[in-house]
Amino acid sequence: MSFSRLAGRLAVIIALGATLAGCGINKIPAQDQDVKARWSDVQNEYQRRADLVPNLVATVKGYAKQEQTVLTQVTEARAHATQTVLPADVLTNPQAFQAYERSQAQLSGALGRLLAVSEAYPDLKSNQNFIALQAQLEGTENRITVARRDYIASVQQFNTMLVTIPYRWTASIFYPELKPYQTFTTSEKNQSAPTVQF
Repeated sequence: MSFSRLAGRLAVIIALGATLAGCGINKIPAQDQDVKARWSDVQNEYQRRADLVPNLVATVKGYAKQEQTVLTQVTEARAHATQTVLPADVLTNPQAFQAYERSQAQLSGALGRLLAVSEAYPDLKSNQNFIALQAQLEGTENRITVARRDYIASVQQFNTMLVTIPYRWTASIFYPELKPYQTFTTSEKNQSAPTVQF
């Protein structure tokens, strides 16, 4: 084989490698894994919150026996949120994703009512266990917000790759099974401006 033929073949191989590297053949699965990791972070924070709920309920129970309805709502919301079975395609299945989001929102609402009830019990508000649990819960809610924000950013980047060129072509050829991921939404109730009355 002559030197010119060898050099020509080498040039074709290098050009092909550069083309594949530039078309996102590795970036698409890397971003897919990033979305899945961010989703794990979201689930981890939701689990942390669910783990705090029994301690919070037990602490409030001792002070607010007549608030049994709220305590029951929190316990039921936690049970529903933690028992929700997520299908393997939850990130690409809008109905499953929204059902999971609703169960977590119900727990958030029940916890909000529980913390509002605590305002009526000065002894409870000054209890060190309650103060510590409330601080942990607030910190966990902040971590949930950050984890959801990071997940949304990762999903946005991945979904954009699936619809823009050249990644769109690469995905359709090498990764046809990949679908756009779901992202978090908020209810219309949460989007309206709060009413402030003095």
